[in-house]
Amino acid sequence: MPKHGKFERGSSSENIQRTTQRDPAYSWSFAFAFVIFFTVNCTAAVYAPIQDCDEVFNYWEPTHYINHGYGLQTWEYSPEYAIRSWLYILIHALPGRLGWIFFSQKFSEFTFIRFILGIVCAISQLELFKAVSKSVGSRVAFIMLFAMASSTGMFYASVAYLPSSFSMYTTMMGIAAFLDVRDELNTTQGIMWFGIGAIVGWPFSAALILPLSMDELASIKLTRNIKGCFSRVFRGIVTALPIILLDIAINAVFFRRIAFSPWRIISYNVFSGSSRGPDIFGTEPWHFYVRNLLLNFNAWFLLALCAGPIISLQLLFQSASTTRLSLLRSLMFTTPFYVWLAIFSAQPHKEERFMYPAYPFLCLNAALALHNILHRLGHSRSPFLVGRTPGTVKAIVTAGSISLLLAVGILRTLGTATAYRGPSQIYAPLRSPEYKNARGSICLGKEWYRFPSSYSVPESMRAQFVKSDFDGLLPGQFSEEKGRFGLPSAWAMPSGMNDQNLEDPGKHVGSSKSCVSAIY
Repeated sequence: MPKHGKFERGSSSENIQRTTQRDPAYSWSFAFAFVIFFTVNCTAAVYAPIQDCDEVFNYWEPTHYINHGYGLQTWEYSPEYAIRSWLYILIHALPGRLGWIFFSQKFSEFTFIRFILGIVCAISQLELFKAVSKSVGSRVAFIMLFAMASSTGMFYASVAYLPSSFSMYTTMMGIAAFLDVRDELNTTQGIMWFGIGAIVGWPFSAALILPLSMDELASIKLTRNIKGCFSRVFRGIVTALPIILLDIAINAVFFRRIAFSPWRIISYNVFSGSSRGPDIFGTEPWHFYVRNLLLNFNAWFLLALCAGPIISLQLLFQSASTTRLSLLRSLMFTTPFYVWLAIFSAQPHKEERFMYPAYPFLCLNAALALHNILHRLGHSRSPFLVGRTPGTVKAIVTAGSISLLLAVGILRTLGTATAYRGPSQIYAPLRSPEYKNARGSICLGKEWYRFPSSYSVPESMRAQFVKSDFDGLLPGQFSEEKGRFGLPSAWAMPSGMNDQNLEDPGKHVGSSKSCVSAIY
């Protein structure tokens, strides 16, 4: 096979597969990786503060509404606009409800759902780790593991109840599928996973698959098998059709109208005009994500930026690949992160969660870059001074550098998790037995966006809003009436909703005297 071949296939990949199945070291490394991922994610499920009020009001509140009959409703859940997906909510609400077999407090349901998210994320991370170990190399896989386990960004994204986190899970499964090249390309499964992420999670995440289509173009050029390429792509698209129908059907039940959530989201965010759309909720400069990713991934982000140039230089100077991947395929897998970063840096409205689907590519890029740097500088024939340095010294310096990377990430995670727990600590007393039967309203002022969800207040209390400096649209209340078969009346048309972030005075309580307690 040429050293810059388009993709690996045939006997070499089959030998790798047989070797990994026989080698006990792989089984132990997979078990070790899962323990690390599981431990970090479950720690996040318990201790990670919610960073985004969108997570509370657009996902936790509708879930609370499904399972407990009441909750706060944003304009996106008004049947008039129908932007959010009830399918995505039900995927989380049903396991939360089943969890009542094991607990009796509703805050335990909140934690239980976060544990499920953490476990699903750990399984996705493990699948990616296994694919990278088998198809790229064990050292790259372990560096990627270190990047994922130590970064603040992955810590929060792993258990965030957000569509972008769901898309991050499916991105990891999709990358694993595209890496799995044995007898032929595994495009069908790759398209399936990215399709699920786009339909159930966040539709914009589908952009990540575009650079990976180079695999199929290379396959056509190498094998001239256009029919096989078409068949793989077609089968991948067909697997997404039942999910599309399921999304439309569930939305029809809850909204009582035909609404395909991904299209509704794209339509509002891209085609709604200047008086609507994401920009009315705030804009940031182009370098927002550079600063954000430096904070959340520190040097891992810088390494991720270097991966493409490093591999391009190897191609330019006709170097051999340092991994099991050909250089062209390595370059292909580094490209989605750059595409994603460029697309979203160009958008005026920016939020940290928009980067979540690309986090796996960031960590893979960083691992490829560091692996290549270590290989080049540490080679005994390297022209650099480090190439003539004793192996023990190189090992100590390498271990020290990676340890420093890990320490910086873990310390930042500990710092943010402890310093930003104020909102959850303020509401913690309301979960004590003495407030179990408390009635009335808990009133929220200018700190309304820090409300940790109705899971943190007693069953018979309701969150209300008092007038503050905030002059945008606040959430209202879901209808507490029951429909047929005991379903909540999510289709009831709420008053005062709009898609222009215009204030509705009807969302405020008339007097703070009606408040049992207040948080301003």
